[in-house]
Amino acid sequence: MAQLFEQSKKVVEAHLANSGIRAISGSMVAYEGAVQFKSAGFGGGDGVLAGMKRRATGEKLSLMECGGNGRVFLAVNGQYVSVVNLNNETLQVESQQLLAFAGNLRTDVRFAGVRGASSGQGLFTTTVSGQGQVALLSAGGPLIHLEVSPQFPLVVDPDAFVAARGNLNQSFVTDVSWRSMVGQDGGEAFSLRWDGQGVVSIQPAER
Repeated sequence: MAQLFEQSKKVVEAHLANSGIRAISGSMVAYEGAVQFKSAGFGGGDGVLAGMKRRATGEKLSLMECGGNGRVFLAVNGQYVSVVNLNNETLQVESQQLLAFAGNLRTDVRFAGVRGASSGQGLFTTTVSGQGQVALLSAGGPLIHLEVSPQFPLVVDPDAFVAARGNLNQSFVTDVSWRSMVGQDGGEAFSLRWDGQGVVSIQPAER
């Protein structure tokens, strides 16, 4: 099975041995060996239905398949990278923060809830499920992993949210006063609230 490694803070290295990965189209910056590249389609290789759902929701995920024997180096616009291991789990992630994944994994689109339409984040998110590895992108610095417990729910800025996993429930908190306090009072103010048990990953910058 292909393996993903954090080659540096901003580059993921994929090792292929008669195996393959899927990665964001255009993210390959170098490769060694006998590696073939082809488009995985708009639906990320999960079929026509997934592609139709992505078009309908605006959750865009254009992927390429990298297969063969060798090493592939992946990066996007100097963003920081993190590799997450999934053990028959589901990772909920903003599609623009997904760099690559390897293993027995499938992608889908999850409806995250009803809210106002002034911001593009948080309404629909991409899910990655199964056994394998996922490489994530973050702007402004490495990912920050925050624990969520029943005693301590977590509220995050939707523009900073990257991914979440565990037994978590997401809801929207409206009428958020802190945005106006820091000069971000344009549009509808809301935050994402997470309850339950799990981990939420955020980036130290806003989209």
